[in-house]
Amino acid sequence: MTVTSRRPVLADLVRSILVAVFAVLQIVVSVLTETGATHESIGAVAREYATPLLAADWAFAIWGPIYVGFLGYAVYQALPGQWGRQLHREIGWWLAFSAVVNIGWVLAFGSGWVPLAELLIVMLLVALAVVFGRLSRQPAESVLERVVLRGTVALYTGWVSFAIALATAATGAWMGLPASGALAAIAAVVVLLAVSVIASWVVLAGTAVIGYSVAAVWAAAGIALNDPPAAVVVAGAIAIVVIIASTTRRLTTAGNPMRAAWG
Repeated sequence: MTVTSRRPVLADLVRSILVAVFAVLQIVVSVLTETGATHESIGAVAREYATPLLAADWAFAIWGPIYVGFLGYAVYQALPGQWGRQLHREIGWWLAFSAVVNIGWVLAFGSGWVPLAELLIVMLLVALAVVFGRLSRQPAESVLERVVLRGTVALYTGWVSFAIALATAATGAWMGLPASGALAAIAAVVVLLAVSVIASWVVLAGTAVIGYSVAAVWAAAGIALNDPPAAVVVAGAIAIVVIIASTTRRLTTAGNPMRAAWG
């Protein structure tokens, strides 16, 4: 059995600094992009390649709490007593990578490089999935950790799980595939229901399910309420019901409801 020391080393310091730097930088880049200071806003590009899977503008407000939570984690993991924790050694580099990829996604999509943005958001989901999975293997050390780390990662992963579907639809529109009409509506319904099934499986298998479910329901509602075809509205409603039902079942059958809910 290998015992890992909690004594901080140089790599811990470097990792801690990079997480903090990229946490701030991704906020700066996002603000500059959304204000049009560097590129078109994400919303403007998304509307340019609109499909039935496009979420309402208000749905993208979820990035606010995600960025604030990520910044909170950056401060938390930078505390001297946290540097040497094995948990941060396992997930810190992945979260730093996720911030870099997110910055690249924002810049690429804002520049209209939709296929590149698609690749980057897939990489973002992979990074978040790794962190989400590793967090599920051990309980939180404190309430603060549950909020700024596990809650943030769960919220972020839930949102990106649906955002990747939106990005893929936009990529299809960029490539010239039908962005409206019956075929586009059918494709949107299939994708939305498939993502909701995957989200329900994550809720039933993972931890911090409240944060994940809130983001997933928020995304599904954003799609359903953005004046899409009626079939997409129905699919969105079904997705919301399935995710909420799965969450309720997980919380009522889990051996440790607190951990299931908040990690």
